[in-house]
Amino acid sequence: MMTTMTAAPARAASARSMWAILALVLLADALDVIDATVTNIAAPTIAADLHGGPGLIKWLGTAYMLAMGVLLMVGGRLGDKYGQRRLFLIGMAGFTAASAVAGLAPGPAPLLAARAAQGAFGALLIPQGMGIMTRTFPRPMLTRAFGLFGPLLGVATIGGPALAGLIISADLFGLSWRPVFLVNVVLGVAGLAVAVRILPSDAGDRSTVVDGWGSVLLAGAMFGLLYGLIEGAGDGWGFVPVASVGVGAVFFAAFARRQSTASDPLLKPSLLRNRGFTSGLVVGLTVFAATIGLVYVLSLFLQEGLHASPRAAALTLLPLTVGVIGSAFAAMGGLVARLGRTLVFAGLAVILAGCGWVLALVAASGTGVGPWTLTPAFFVVGVGMGCCYSTIFDVALGDIDPGEAGSASGSLSSIQQLASGIGSAAVTSIFFQGSAGGPDHAMTTSLLAVMGLLALSVPLVALMPRKAAS
Repeated sequence: MMTTMTAAPARAASARSMWAILALVLLADALDVIDATVTNIAAPTIAADLHGGPGLIKWLGTAYMLAMGVLLMVGGRLGDKYGQRRLFLIGMAGFTAASAVAGLAPGPAPLLAARAAQGAFGALLIPQGMGIMTRTFPRPMLTRAFGLFGPLLGVATIGGPALAGLIISADLFGLSWRPVFLVNVVLGVAGLAVAVRILPSDAGDRSTVVDGWGSVLLAGAMFGLLYGLIEGAGDGWGFVPVASVGVGAVFFAAFARRQSTASDPLLKPSLLRNRGFTSGLVVGLTVFAATIGLVYVLSLFLQEGLHASPRAAALTLLPLTVGVIGSAFAAMGGLVARLGRTLVFAGLAVILAGCGWVLALVAASGTGVGPWTLTPAFFVVGVGMGCCYSTIFDVALGDIDPGEAGSASGSLSSIQQLASGIGSAAVTSIFFQGSAGGPDHAMTTSLLAVMGLLALSVPLVALMPRKAAS
């Protein structure tokens, strides 16, 4: 009897500990999703307050996602090498400190540096949660844990812009947009205190190889290409943007060379020889870049063209997010397994139809279009985005050897972040370049660019595997 009574509380304590770890990991992932989306709504207010202009708006989201995308795979390797608990604590502490700097930033340059630091520390933080759970949870608990990620991150996706709109409209303590970032400090300190107490220790494996040079070359390539494209699209193709693109191309060639010669590359060369995976990689890059950029400029059009408040803009875009989440859950519920790449075709067709609807409304009424008149079209766009978001990468992994699945999944996650940064910067540049003809002309030009990119990706879908990975 004594043995039974002693064992039961031990199991209960273990279960409580696992649920606490799950809550902590979910908090870390939610912070990442919220910070990746808050600037969709907050950017115009921040730029006006700091006198940053269009350049600040273009780089607010890009700085975060560029740092996150470049370092995400390295973050996972560092956790394997030095211990996932240690990297989780470093990532959470750094993310919290960077959020404080962002919230107190006196000007555009410190804010952008803080956003890049948020992305960098987020790249150290996010991969560790999955690793810790996989290492410590029994399979039934792991299955339940993964089942909670979709709903919570869906709520965070909606909550990020909505929270930004409410905070800015409330003007808490007269701080305007600053609590959008300062709220992370409260959550981060609480999460850090819990993490110190409950995360299991692990020494890591010091024999793990981390391709630091590959990361440096990739960072140089992405920054050079992005800076050149943004400055060229906004201010004309002078010497600096052309040189920047050239330097980025040189760095990218060096990165590709490094991946073919390194003993443990960030991206296995065999993956790039897989036609289905490579096609999925390009389709994912194009679709994420186009759609994330679209959402960014829709927010700009609502606030700068239709003069909606941040809160009204967030509410107007809410149907789009609901459409994303609803169709994504439907896809994960079995559609992707049955339809495979056909679902990607369908998603792209629905996005194009929704964009065409928005284009027709803007062309007919210009800045006289009512925000709520746009919401049905926004919902259609969101439905198409959800079909693609939950399907493209699953299908891209359809022909991958099981031994390469980890590397392939990490590569796709990094591509998603990089594409988000590229899209938010590039499409925003197109919007501002077209704004000389008025907000309606800028929106029309942006929509046509997005639709053109999506149309170019359609033929590549036919080269992807027919079925998703099991």
